[in-house]
Amino acid sequence: MTVHPFAHSARSIGAQHPRVRDLLTLRKDGSPGRIMVEGSWEHDRLLTTAASIDAFFWCPEVATTEVHRIAERATEVYRISEKLLARLSRKTRSDGLISIARLPEWRPHAFEFTNESLVLVADGVEYAGNLGTLIRTADAANADCLVLTSRRARPTHPSVYSASRGTVLSTPILEFDDIPSAAAWLRSHRFRVHLADPAATGTYRVPQYDGPTAFVVGSEGSGLSREWHAEGFDAVSIPMLGQADSLNVALSAGILLFEARARKAGW
Repeated sequence: MTVHPFAHSARSIGAQHPRVRDLLTLRKDGSPGRIMVEGSWEHDRLLTTAASIDAFFWCPEVATTEVHRIAERATEVYRISEKLLARLSRKTRSDGLISIARLPEWRPHAFEFTNESLVLVADGVEYAGNLGTLIRTADAANADCLVLTSRRARPTHPSVYSASRGTVLSTPILEFDDIPSAAAWLRSHRFRVHLADPAATGTYRVPQYDGPTAFVVGSEGSGLSREWHAEGFDAVSIPMLGQADSLNVALSAGILLFEARARKAGW
């Protein structure tokens, strides 16, 4: 077995250590500002960002990836046993690498927008996997940020990291306490807001998308909140040509965002 440079400085800990209890809390649903990162590619992605690593947990009996770069970035480094790893891991087959990372903080007043700007608003999203995919979709379409209203799934849930392919660390995410506040913020920046509504008569192909553009998508079960409809924004739909009456929220968001991006970029 290769002896890593940090092997002797890494502290061995057991199940009763406070950091282990902390990680078990993060494993379940995350906590404000912090997220659990587990696995080789997940850490490769983590290292491409400026995110702080509060703690790195390493099981030398399992880990095969070169891990000294992770340890060098981490404030604290711990060695854990295979038995403890099995308790902490969320994977069927763990790589022996787990970290507690800090999510960046984003403030609404710090943003400046142009006619090329694109924003996705997710209202009432219930599932962490869908939230992660929405983040990944916003990143892929080069959206300026993701706005959350009536949030149910936490951006700090470990599944969000996996589903977003780690882009939760680089995609600006803003959360508003209520829908009127989010709507007012969008209006203050001259956004043309389009509500994604399967019942809308106008399709998403009609608008020109020639100014700052925002799309609002609703929850998986009940769709958009009535409060968003009460704001008076236009609604657009994606025509359903088969038997299904709607699409997955992340797929819908992708269609809308890339249509607007294509119009703005002249594809």
